[in-house]
Amino acid sequence: MDKKLEQLRKAYQNVPIPKELDQVVETALQHKPKKKRRIVVWPASTLVAAAVLLAAVVNINPGAAQAMSQIPVIGKVVKAITFTEIKQKDGESSIDVKTPALSGLNNRELENGINEKYVKESHQLYREFMKETSRNKKGHLSIYSDYETVTDTKDLISIRRSVERTEASSYTERRYITIDKKNEVLLTLKSLFKDDRYITAISENIKEQMKQQMKDDPDKIYWIGDEEVEPFKRIKADQNFYITENHKLVISFDDYEVAPGYMGAVEFEIPTKAISNLLIGDRYIR
Repeated sequence: MDKKLEQLRKAYQNVPIPKELDQVVETALQHKPKKKRRIVVWPASTLVAAAVLLAAVVNINPGAAQAMSQIPVIGKVVKAITFTEIKQKDGESSIDVKTPALSGLNNRELENGINEKYVKESHQLYREFMKETSRNKKGHLSIYSDYETVTDTKDLISIRRSVERTEASSYTERRYITIDKKNEVLLTLKSLFKDDRYITAISENIKEQMKQQMKDDPDKIYWIGDEEVEPFKRIKADQNFYITENHKLVISFDDYEVAPGYMGAVEFEIPTKAISNLLIGDRYIR
């Protein structure tokens, strides 16, 4: 991988996460909303952070206000909308970053923590762009970030935020959050299982899928053999994941994480039978 892209990748992974967010997740797992409110209230801290971010050169997406005004006040609606959009062109370099915002949760602590993290990520991307373009006026850097709701049922919502950097070559990262709408808790991969055995079970299944895919399609390559790069051994305890509308677990890998760049970001749906005895229950995965 290009050294500069590797530096950018590490910089993004080191985006500072609010110290309070870890505690937010822990308390949210036990949180039971006492009273349901139906009015969307935007956290002041997020608004201030966004205002600081936008003060330099960014443009507020005019659709954000409209989207906010269209959120229904009858019934409970948990959704993601575009809060702000950073868009700028400097010579041959450009940045276009949409900042998502979660709305509709009664658990304001969880909602605010997630939204503040989104704003900080966008701020970091913009700072990277300004630093690189000021240092290299003739560079060709492109940073594009968007989001998508990949699952939206009466029980769950999964949101994917993607960041694509292009400079000589391209590199894409994806980050997911999955929320139980009814209990208003942020699901972590670890929280779905009884113990850490899920790491080995999922990893072995993914290796089997990789081997089968390479057998079926010679154009596919995964790093699980004697390649010069370090082979894939096991998933991280907090590996990127989401849950489909059909209650299936999907594990996601970024560009270059387990395969050559031309393979792009890759995903593996884990057969429930491979992990059923390790699950805490069948509420989310069946």
